Amino acid sequence: MIVIPAVDVLDHKVVQLVGGMPGSQQVVLEDPFEVAMDWVSKGAPYLHLVDLDAAFGKEDNSDVFCKIIREAGVPVEVGGGIRTEEQIEKYVKAGAERIVVGTKAVTDTEWLKEMANKFPNKLMLGLDMKDGKIAIKGWQESAPIAVEQMFRILETIPVVAVLHTDINVEGQQGGINRERVDRFCKDCPVTVIISGGVTTEDDAKAAAKSGAGGVVVGMALYKGTMKPWTFGRPWVAE
Repeated sequence: MIVIPAVDVLDHKVVQLVGGMPGSQQVVLEDPFEVAMDWVSKGAPYLHLVDLDAAFGKEDNSDVFCKIIREAGVPVEVGGGIRTEEQIEKYVKAGAERIVVGTKAVTDTEWLKEMANKFPNKLMLGLDMKDGKIAIKGWQESAPIAVEQMFRILETIPVVAVLHTDINVEGQQGGINRERVDRFCKDCPVTVIISGGVTTEDDAKAAAKSGAGGVVVGMALYKGTMKPWTFGRPWVAE
């Protein structure tokens, strides 16, 4: 399991939001490229890029994201507002390791199946969970499909991983919900990356014990409750 720093971009700046709510910025940094390269220089084995502008229907950050992907020197996963084959292809051509698809994939599972087969082992399904239900459209609505149904679909298509974001604890620096993480990892038929609430080394240890392939860490790294040295730690289930 690995620790992956999050580079979330809103209004073309790196931010950390509380519960994903615009206006709740706890961190604002000017240059996404510089921030991403700084994490790499500190030993990050992977980068997690999120285009909040694209997710909210604003001008996207795909050009700077593609620059980061090409120059980072480590694998990169990218998500946020990716709803078309053209967007997926742009990131694949830039060299992205994984492309996160969320709302479009959950609301149009036939599109998900088609894209997964066109880009095998490149897509990571983003399942944002709130009170046990999948949330969509910037976490504003509940999806018309249950998580158990999505798991059954995942058994039949070449999706490389699932990004599990726990909205109930996202950005609050209160730790992960270990029971929910453990259950999700055990039920999901593909590799799970945990996001939301990862605050301490104990959270990372718990995620490793649950079988997660990685944890995406945002606020805790920017605020210093987790340190960059954790990038190099061999997190294994105990």
